[in-house]
Amino acid sequence: MDTTTSLDFTHIAPYQPRCFVAEQTDLTILAQMRPLFQALWERKIDSANALQNWLRERSELESALSQTGTILYIRMTCQTDDPARARAYQHFIETIRPVVKIFEDQLNKKYLAQQARWKSEQTRYDVYTRALQTDIELFTEANVALETEVDLRTQEYQTITGAMTVVFEGKERTLPEMGKFLHEPGRDLRERAWKSAARRRLDDKGRLEQLFDRLISRRVKIAENAGFSNFCDYKFRALHRFDYTPQDCKQYHASIEKLIVPLWQKVLERRREQMKLKKLRPWDIAVDSLGRPPLRPFTKVNELTDGCVKIFNRLDSLLGRQFAEMVNAGLLDLESRKGKAPGGYQSTLDEARKPFIFMNAVGVDDDLRTLLHEAGHAFHALACASDSLLDYRHGPMEFNEVASMGMELLADPQINVFYNPQDEQRSRNGHWEGIISTLVWVAVIDAFQHWIYAHPQQNGTQRKTAWLDIHERFGGDFLDWDGLVDEHAFLWHRQLHIFEVPFYYIEYGIAQLGALQLWNNARNDPKAALANYKKALALGGSRPLPELFETAGIKFDFSAKTITPLVEVMKQQAGL
Repeated sequence: MDTTTSLDFTHIAPYQPRCFVAEQTDLTILAQMRPLFQALWERKIDSANALQNWLRERSELESALSQTGTILYIRMTCQTDDPARARAYQHFIETIRPVVKIFEDQLNKKYLAQQARWKSEQTRYDVYTRALQTDIELFTEANVALETEVDLRTQEYQTITGAMTVVFEGKERTLPEMGKFLHEPGRDLRERAWKSAARRRLDDKGRLEQLFDRLISRRVKIAENAGFSNFCDYKFRALHRFDYTPQDCKQYHASIEKLIVPLWQKVLERRREQMKLKKLRPWDIAVDSLGRPPLRPFTKVNELTDGCVKIFNRLDSLLGRQFAEMVNAGLLDLESRKGKAPGGYQSTLDEARKPFIFMNAVGVDDDLRTLLHEAGHAFHALACASDSLLDYRHGPMEFNEVASMGMELLADPQINVFYNPQDEQRSRNGHWEGIISTLVWVAVIDAFQHWIYAHPQQNGTQRKTAWLDIHERFGGDFLDWDGLVDEHAFLWHRQLHIFEVPFYYIEYGIAQLGALQLWNNARNDPKAALANYKKALALGGSRPLPELFETAGIKFDFSAKTITPLVEVMKQQAGL
């Protein structure tokens, strides 16, 4: 599929025929969208059944609207240098979303009033009701314009980073493409590649710093308008974090510093010794420490998808069939190219109830792991697709990431589809080292975000100092940054979450610990572990977060109590 010109998804059928929204309705046109919300607002509800029908119609409208916005976002991120795509997404953000937010608040209040009147199936709607009550508490019309501006600013981040290319080895390359050179044995080549990409990012550091200053000021104002003294407390409520607190996150930071940072230091020290270096530099982390050629699990994207179909078929015939159907339907855009936004994500087409996967594959081992990860998200979306309530087809992010990180580990025994025994073990060792690195990096990013919004009046110099202090706390000084002052100080610019989704990152740490528990269960009884995993995925967002973990056979806990016994598991698997 030519993703530079298509991706309109007209070939993807709705999950079921529409009953409320006319088939030809264009939800990017305010005059066609507004009457549908108005009709729901004016609807008389005279029974419990009428309330349930009203909820189904509301979900139908919101699903169709969500899919419209998702397609515009996908098309924009797949080609950020296409002005028409950027304008289309910007129009939706500026024109449609502000009106929808006001209507959603009105419908939330209508639902709560009617739900109190027609009390039926109380447990069915408990999670939904709690979320809507919170949204009503937080909503103020004064924030609509500010939130729209924030959305547009985050699009600006995508545009800036998507346009970053360098000429290297005689060819223009995207920054994701530059990553493959970091796996090459030649240290001089790696150094030149790393510095070339890092300096390209620094070319835009001024724009990104100014952008971030604006984002902070707007977010702080949003919190103030909602009656909060700080953005952290506001955002925890907005993210529906009912089961843990900012203090729990800080305890995670302390536990990682005490228990996992020493493991990371051992990983790096072993690498330094194997590479016979006095000090490790940033371009020495991805390469094989024994000087072997880089792992190349595939050369063409179709080889990656074909191999993953085989992996999932071995794991579970349903998962294999679902992934193959995604491939055949064109629901993946995997290749890196100029103008494409960085990173990877899975997004759901809510009306079709189908997942879409976005990546920047360049033929390295990380690409395989990334696709297994995003496929876990896709299987989650498909597992709960039958729920009539849109909100229940999206789980809490802390468990969504168990779906993805858990799939990485559940599928790991099958990666010999891509590798001979020696390379299979190389890939596996690298994955376990990556798990240790992930737990540490989550603490770095989350601690930095807590500092940012605890000091909203910061300037760029103070922010730089805070970043360096926090990075050093979690082992940033294990590498030699000599001569790379700005490259180190602005390293956080690579982390899109800080710009686009503030305070969204601790989820990866929580979920990684859950995924490790899942993997431990699978060692003893792989069939039961997979069955519990699928059972939990099917619940979507219909149950509280601790119950989702419990259904998967794991504990919702990210304190030292859970981390401590997993340290030995990680040490053993990483060969430390």
